[in-house]
Amino acid sequence: MANRSSASLQEALKQKLDYDQLTNCMRCGFCLPACPTFKETGIEAESPRGRISLMKATVDGLLEPNVRFEEQMSHCLGCRACEPACPADVKYGRLIEQARDAIEDHTTRHRWWVKAVRGVVFRGLFPHQRRMRLLGKGLRLYRQSGLQKAARKLGIVGMFSKHMADMERILPEASGKGVVELLGTRIPAEGEKRGTVGMFRGCLMDVLFTETNRKTVELLSAAGFEVVIPEAQNCCGALHAHSGEADLAKQLAKNNIRAFRDIGVDYIVSNAGGCGAILTEYDHLLHNEPEWREGAEWFARRVIDVSKLLLENGKELGPPKRAGGGAPSVRVTYQDSCHLKNVMRGGQAPRQLLHNTAGVEFVEMMEAGACCGSAGIYNITQPEMAGTILERKMGHAQATAAHYIVTSNPGCLLQMKLGIEKHAKGKGMQAVHLVDFLYDAYKRNS
Repeated sequence: MANRSSASLQEALKQKLDYDQLTNCMRCGFCLPACPTFKETGIEAESPRGRISLMKATVDGLLEPNVRFEEQMSHCLGCRACEPACPADVKYGRLIEQARDAIEDHTTRHRWWVKAVRGVVFRGLFPHQRRMRLLGKGLRLYRQSGLQKAARKLGIVGMFSKHMADMERILPEASGKGVVELLGTRIPAEGEKRGTVGMFRGCLMDVLFTETNRKTVELLSAAGFEVVIPEAQNCCGALHAHSGEADLAKQLAKNNIRAFRDIGVDYIVSNAGGCGAILTEYDHLLHNEPEWREGAEWFARRVIDVSKLLLENGKELGPPKRAGGGAPSVRVTYQDSCHLKNVMRGGQAPRQLLHNTAGVEFVEMMEAGACCGSAGIYNITQPEMAGTILERKMGHAQATAAHYIVTSNPGCLLQMKLGIEKHAKGKGMQAVHLVDFLYDAYKRNS
């Protein structure tokens, strides 16, 4: 590889990779059928076992970390489906993030414009809520001013890549106002109070899915929770951690710990599986910083997905579903958020809430727990593999004949919208966030 010392990368990998986790892998192969990239390619190096072998061989000095090594680390979706399948409880997600962090510190493979974009996105944009709202205003203006129609007509977006043009078509309407601007920072519980929750509003969630955040707060309030939304919170750091920007992820984590600990809450609720997963792992993210250990553990213990909180602790919303109470009006299937299912172990609560909703027939999708190909920004950085995975997913989704594909993560939601646009357009199928579906059903049935 030009202009890069493989020896320095090898040393960085030695320092950052958890060698105990590398040696915990028994090479049993239980992870292979769970891994989306291995299922698509059948190549050993495209599996968790294969990637761990590459990491260990590099650390042990048996392999030079070249371009192919870096490519294999970047091909992983980071869905972590291998972790529940692993009998040795290998923390593969941590290993892949550590490897990417080392690579990012030492690679010169990025072109100048890639480095510039990464700097703008990871440092200049996501950590700053005010700038994210300005982005939302810009996107809103782009849509409402007619610029979007003109850009589509002239094919400007498609000049960059066909995939970017596809993604642009399914972007939701952005907002320059977040949930705090709509509802305030403290929303009282309706009726008997069951607890106080801190609402994690996210960065993209608050710009592209503001209505979902609003509906989350209103559902929680109706279920008996006082909701507090700290203004000082920022991006969760998931995209940073997954993309080799560990130091930035740690700084964002510290800011969030301060913001939520200052207000004191019973729960910290997330409505995005990707955000929730890293929030529950702040204790690991900051485990090498003793002064933050107690605060990180306090924070991580309180994180809960909105579906689990509503199911296990909230008041029942709407009338109970009656057995034999007439034909259901809609058929629904559920696409798991990988991080909600595999990291937070929260796959059953969304299904149970859908089962409990009046007027709904729930149909389980084949391989519902398999990654849809979104994986943070994977569908942008690896569009070919993401597209292959999505096509397989849409085949299973269409087999359910569902009116709605429900999911619990914004990236998954956009990916499923893209799947419908490309593979099921005009077939009466919609993709919707779980909160939006539950809220609309609550309003309809109450």
